[in-house]
This record gives sequence, structure tokens and C-alpha cells, in this order.
Amino acid sequence: MNSSVIWILVTIGFTTSIVLSLPPVVKIGAIFTEDQENSAVELAFKYAVYKINKDKKLLPRTSLVYDIQYVPRDDSFHASKRACKLVNFGVQAMFGPSDPVLGAHIHSICDALDIPHLEARPDLESEFREFAINLYPAQHLLNAAFQDVMAFLNWTRVAIVYEGDYGIIKLRELIRATNTDLEVHLRQTDLDSYRAVLKEIKTKEIHNVVIDTKPENMPHFLKGILQLQMNDYKYHYLFTTFDLEAFDLEDFKYNFVNMTAFRVVDTQDLSVRELLRDMAAFRSGRPDLLPVLNSSYIQAEAALMYDSVYVFALGLQTLEQSHSLAYPNVSCDREQPWDGGLSLINYINMVGLKGLSGPIEFKEGRRIQFKLDLLKLKQHSLVKVGEWRPGFGVNVTDRGAFFEAGTTNVTLVVTTILEQPYVMMRTDPSLIGNDQFEGFCIDLLREIASMVGFEYRIELVPDGKYGVIDLDTGEWNGIVKQLMEKKADLAVGSMTINYARESVIDFTKPFMNLGISILFKVPTPRQARLFSFMNPLAADIWMYVFSAYVLVSATMFVVARFSPHEWHNPHPCEVFNELLENQFSLANSFWFTIGTLMQQGSDLNPKATSTRIVGGIWWFFTLIIISSYTANLAAFLTVERMITPIENAEDLAGQTEIPYGTLESGSTMTFFRDSMIETYRKMWRFMENRKPSVFVSTYEDGIQRVLKGNYAFLMESTMLDYVVQRDCNLTQIGGLLDSKGYGIATPMGSPWRDKISLAILELQEKGEIQMLYDKWWKNTGDTCQRNDKGKESKANSLGVDNIGGVFVVLMCGLAFAVMVAICEFCYNSKKNSIREKRMTNQQSLCSEMGGELCFAMQCRGSRQRPALRRECSKCLNKVAYVKDDNKQTSLSPVLPISP
Repeated sequence: MNSSVIWILVTIGFTTSIVLSLPPVVKIGAIFTEDQENSAVELAFKYAVYKINKDKKLLPRTSLVYDIQYVPRDDSFHASKRACKLVNFGVQAMFGPSDPVLGAHIHSICDALDIPHLEARPDLESEFREFAINLYPAQHLLNAAFQDVMAFLNWTRVAIVYEGDYGIIKLRELIRATNTDLEVHLRQTDLDSYRAVLKEIKTKEIHNVVIDTKPENMPHFLKGILQLQMNDYKYHYLFTTFDLEAFDLEDFKYNFVNMTAFRVVDTQDLSVRELLRDMAAFRSGRPDLLPVLNSSYIQAEAALMYDSVYVFALGLQTLEQSHSLAYPNVSCDREQPWDGGLSLINYINMVGLKGLSGPIEFKEGRRIQFKLDLLKLKQHSLVKVGEWRPGFGVNVTDRGAFFEAGTTNVTLVVTTILEQPYVMMRTDPSLIGNDQFEGFCIDLLREIASMVGFEYRIELVPDGKYGVIDLDTGEWNGIVKQLMEKKADLAVGSMTINYARESVIDFTKPFMNLGISILFKVPTPRQARLFSFMNPLAADIWMYVFSAYVLVSATMFVVARFSPHEWHNPHPCEVFNELLENQFSLANSFWFTIGTLMQQGSDLNPKATSTRIVGGIWWFFTLIIISSYTANLAAFLTVERMITPIENAEDLAGQTEIPYGTLESGSTMTFFRDSMIETYRKMWRFMENRKPSVFVSTYEDGIQRVLKGNYAFLMESTMLDYVVQRDCNLTQIGGLLDSKGYGIATPMGSPWRDKISLAILELQEKGEIQMLYDKWWKNTGDTCQRNDKGKESKANSLGVDNIGGVFVVLMCGLAFAVMVAICEFCYNSKKNSIREKRMTNQQSLCSEMGGELCFAMQCRGSRQRPALRRECSKCLNKVAYVKDDNKQTSLSPVLPISP
């Protein structure tokens, strides 16, 4: 009983092992084109079968047997016949061919018969193919890799050159998915039209080219590049082939031609190197069948063929664990599919491994996991400078490799714009080339070129603009456009670093820091007036002082009349004299007030308390007024004053009489256009809507407009310092509105940026940039000689224009006094003449005036005036004053006394 059970179990186990095991021989078929006979692809296929059969761990009880069929290229009829022959042979999988047209026909047969079809060709069909396994990376992922590289290189114009109709189908996703800023030129070519297409690309100045040509035609294409002299650093070629290492690039290595491509086989990997050595040894054992093989390199198609055989073997290994695999009994003549094909293709689709072509993983028959090495042609060979993976994008590990600056004669195109003192033209017409230019930036460029190691050719930007983006079209102009289109390698000048430009081009470290300031014409000094000594007090203050003078004088007169203490006896000796006098008559009151106002005083002294209060208050008033006047007079007469209508940006924004503007298409204009500060936004609205336009095309135009007057120019402070130091009629208003820097611009991703930045930092640390600044800003000999006021001399000496009015007042006062004296003289003479006539009826007016005049003009003469002498003699002839004993005065006749 027990022996029977054991026998049954052994029988069931043996049967199960037979059912679940693979057949001892698995037949596979391969279709190659006739030109691939005895090629590296065939070698890789045979070597993979050989290695799998030798590896007893992979398929221990199964061997692979292959049958290879050769067909003419592009002959789908014979390809179908060969495929049916392999089907009749009983193959359980079919490999190849790599030709897209033939591959499509072979797959249609395999799909109808449920035979797995393993390919290694570009996947041009978007539909899901159930019985196809393609080792070639999915085309949409390859297009994404090309897009990432183009974005890294910041390409804006590109020409795509392709061969055959399938070329445009392969790259259609690349064209559709590119951003709208990329200008794409499509050109289909063949062996006979390479030169014509390349010449057209050169004529249109397109420097970036994507090349998708047949491998066998690649040498002819490279020859066309050499013939048209398109083998210099300005051109960048991106190849879609994975076998750029297989071509002779000797003529391109030392001209710094930018050649970039991907590869799927990492020949630096140790396992890959070992496998290639084994494959070369396998070839050496069969010299009659196999070609010579390079032990350090393998073509991508051969590597993919090797991996496809291993993928099939791993699929068999996985299927063996759970399913059986029966021999196919199918034929092209019958539409009966193979029952085991579906299971086998599903297990193959789940395979994941690391092969010659890197990591392998599939989704619906398409390869979605792989690694592409980014290659760049350097001076000696193609080197790996980065890699690309699906989902991770491009990772460039050697950015400087995209333009290697060696010690050979590399000539860079330097674009610039004429601007004093940065870049200027020499006056000598016989000079040519770089010798035509001079200036701060030219000297700086010469120093940097000697440090970094390159030659250069200076060109002026065609439109004469620095570069600003048009918000409507999104297009750049000026220097920025030249760099974006790779028409220049460097841009040197007063190029401001800002966010918008930095997003499309690269800048070095700033070599100069600056900001926006306001240039304005120096206000004309106010012409000194004759009566400028009255300027310290305003006109209304002078009126108030005069009114106070009149009011105080009148108050003094009235108060003195009311106060009994201001009345006094004119003859103190006569006690009973009833005659009283008041010294503060109306004239004396005005005299007292003006005397104290002039700080000179008078003989009139107030005696009453009330008058003294009036006098004291007036003295306090005059103290303050005279002190204020004296202090302000010094400032007005000794310090030159400029009346500036604007003092800062807020003053400009708050008025509309004085127009102001900036340089057109410059960073200053961009600053106001994009600013979020309300003051600057208000200024931008004014500048944008002002008619006529307040923008100028060059700095020189802006400066000339300022010199004409009634215009303020918003410009960068370094340029402002330059022009202000050379023209005394110009000045800076206010401080800096922002802070930024000048830098040397390069195209996006240029390796020259880092090298030049290091050179700039070194020049700054040595102080050479400051020396260049002093050379072109201060030591040129044409600077403006201003009368700068030192600390010890802050005032100007006074001239006639300042205090001449004082002399005029003095002369007018003297003339007025003389006229009053004459009037008094005439009045007194007339009065004496009338009295003389009344008494003697003899003295006339003319004789009286003559006598008085003669007396007045004599330096020596009688001690008694003529009229008084005559009057006294008459009095003595008549009466004399006699004093009696009763102390009373009486008149008595006396004898005349001779004088």
C-alpha cells in the first residue's frame, strides 16, 4: 500500500516536471539585411546565444538554436518570405530586422501568428503592438532628451536635417513639443543634397543643427561641413545617432566644433568592458565567419541585439517556473496562432535587467527604462559630460565642455555699443579692426583676454540698443538678441544686469556697481541786484518794519504828550516861568526811533515810565530784527545760491512742467516699466504718454537735450559722473534710485562666463579696475574745473554786485541832505531878506544870498554871520540891556559901539 502511494507520487512529480519544464531546444529566428551579414550585429546575436547556452544557471536544460535569414534592404516581399520560412522552421521568437519598413512587415506576420517579435529599431508607431518587444528606447522619451539638451543650450533657432520620410515621423514629437520661442527650420536631404542644405543653413546664419542621417551617409555629411567651413566653435551639431564614436572626427577635434550626441552603451562600465573583451575573444575563435571587433567599443544596434536575446532568455526562465512551453505548430498558410505565444510575450514584457545598453524595463512592449550618456567632442576625443534618464532629465556634469577654451587661437565675436567712456571710436581713420576702439571696456576686455586666453573681434550691434523685451511680441532686440541667436560670444559695455536679461542670457560677476540718478542742467545763478542787501528780509517784513517804525514813533509822541514827566521848563533858572517844553515833538519822536533802529542812539532820553517802556520794547524789537538781518545778510551776500526746481525723484513725479525720460530700450526704461513703487510707476506713466517722446536713442542725445534746458534725464550713475565731471553746466539731482551692476554678457550656458568672472574678481582685488576707472573718468585732462569750496573757505568774497546798493543809498542820502541844506539856505536867506526890507528897505534877496554864500564858502572869515552882525549893530544903535538894582531888566538908549 505504501509502495503504491509512493509510486503514484513519483509518477505525478515526474509528469509535473515534464509539463512545467521547457523543451530541450528552443528555436529562434533572426532576419538581417544583406549589408549586415557578418556584421557586428550578427556577431552580437550569435555571441548572446553562445553565452546563454554556456550559462547553465540561466536555462540549465534548454539550448537556443537559431536560424538567420538575409534579405535585401527595402525589399518587404522577400522579407515576408524569409519570415514565413522561419515560421515553418518552428521558431518561438523572431529577432530583427532593424530597418523600419521591413520591421513593420515582419511584425504583421508575428502578430497574426502570436509569435513574440523582439526588435531594436526606432519606434515610429504610436499604437500598442501586442506581440512586439522593442529594445530601442521609446521615441517620445528620446525626443524629451533632445528637448532637454536644447533647452540647456538655450537654442532659439535650430535647423533639423533628416533623411527619408521616416525621419520626419521620428522627429515630429520633437517639433511639436518644442516651446514657441524656438524657431525651427526643417530640411530633408539625401546624399546628393548635403552641401546645398548646409549652404542654406550657413546663409541664414543658423548655428544650431539637429542631424538625423543614415549611418552609412554620415561621412559624406561630415565632409560637407568641412567643405563649407562650418567646422568652428560657432556651430553646434546635435546628432540623433547613438554611434557618433564610430565616425572619424579628427578634422573637428581641434577647431572647437560643438558636436553633441547620446550613447546607450557606457563603455566606461567595468562589466561592459569585460563583456566586450569576451566577445572579441569569441570572435577570434571563429575567424572565418565573424568580422574584426573592437574590444573597447560596440555599436548601439549590436548592443541592443545582444540585450534582446538575453531578454528573451530571461522571459523563458520566468515562464519555466509556472507554465509549460509547447512547440509551435503554425504556418503562414494557416491563420491558426500559437497557443503559447501570449504567455511567453507577457513574461518577456515583465523582464527587468541591466544589459549592455544599461537598465532595461518595458511597458506594453516599449522600453521605458534606460540611461543615455551625453557625449561632447573635446580637443582629443568624445567624452561623457552628463547623462539623461526618463523622469530625471539631463544632468550635465561638465558644463565647461560645451566650449573648451584652450591655448590655441580661439577668436570670439564681441558685440558692443558705442558709449563714452566705455567704448569709443578713435579719431584716426587709418585704424582698422579692434584698433578702432578705445575706452574703459576695451581696456578691461584686453586684460581679461590675456588672462583667460582668447582672441576677439569687436563688432557693433546693428540696431544700437542694449536689449529689451517687447511685451506684445515677446521678442528681444539689441545686444541680448545677438547673444540669444549665438551671433556673438560676448557682450562688453555698459550692460546692466537685471532679471529679465538674466533669464535668457548669462552675466559674469559685475565689474562695476551703480544706480539710476537724475541728470539736470545747473541752474543759472541769479543775477545780483543793486539792492540785494535787502534780500535777507522779505518784502512784507520790510513793510512790517516800516509800519512798526511809524507806529512806535507816533506812540512815543502821543505817550510823551500825555505823560507830565516829559514836560520841562526850558529855563530852569526862572522858577516862575510858565513856559513848558516837550522834547518828544513829532520830529524828535521819529528821530529817536530811527536812531535806535540804526543802533546809533540820539540825545533824546525818555524820562517817564510809559515812554521808557515804549523805548525798551522798541529796543528789544530792533535787537531781534537787526540781529536776524545781519545773520541772513552774510548768507545772502557771501554764499552763492542755486535755485533748483527739483531736488529728487518725488519732485519730478509731482510736477509736469519739466519733462523727463530715459534711454530707449535700456535697463533704466525697464526699471521704471516694471517697478512696483508708486512713485516710479507714476513716472513711467508720464514718460510713456508724453508727446513728443521723452525717450532718447543714445546717451549723447539725452545729454544734449538736458543742456538745452527744461529736461531731466534719468541715467546710470557711472555715465552721469562721467558727463558731470566734464561739463560744469550739468549736475546730479538727488541720490541713487536703485542699485545694480554692469557685467559682461554671454549666451546661456557659455563656459566663458565662469572664466571671465574669475578674471574680473582677480582684477578687482588687484585694484586694476579702479585704476582703469580713474584713467577714463578723472585723468583724461578734459574734466570740468569747478570752484569747489573747502572747509576753510565756504563763502565767496563780496563784489560790487552784492553790496553796491549800499553805496547808492549813501550817495542818494548825501544828495538828499545837500538838497535839504540848499533849501534851508534859500529859505533862511529869503526870511532874512524880508526882515531887512521891512526894517531898512535896502537889503535885497540876491544880496542877502550872496553875502550868506560868501560867508559859507570862506574857510576863514568873520566870526559872526552877516545878517546877525547887521542885526546886532542896529540893536546897539537904539537900545541896550541894562540891569537895575531891583533886578529888573529895562531898555535904555545907548551909543553905538563900533565892532
